[in-house]
Amino acid sequence: MPYTLDETVDGAFDDVVARTEAALADEEFGVLCDIDIQAAFAEKLDVEFRQYRILGACNPAFAKQALEEELRLGALLPCNVIVYETDGGNVGVSAVDPGKLLSVVDNPELDAVADDVRERFERVLDELAA
Repeated sequence: MPYTLDETVDGAFDDVVARTEAALADEEFGVLCDIDIQAAFAEKLDVEFRQYRILGACNPAFAKQALEEELRLGALLPCNVIVYETDGGNVGVSAVDPGKLLSVVDNPELDAVADDVRERFERVLDELAA
């Protein structure tokens, strides 16, 4: 069962990261954290790994609405968007599927938030694919 929304994107890796951040900003998401997995593995494990970044994306209005419904939901936030080198040498961008993520909470009051966030993530991926 897929748990991400995915797109393969043309361009240099760092350019795709910048375009992803810009597309997220257009949909009112800020990037709260940017984890460079390749650098972390090199530093902490002394191993090589493909280029792989985890962007912790947050739309404050949606986060507030969701936390008012489900206080412990913060354990699942922010929503992660990843940019990574694929096995074929392309650049992939994947966003967590908010519906799948919030299904573990079992609170129907969050369905509208999940739908809105999913629509915005789909527009981000569409923008990157264009």
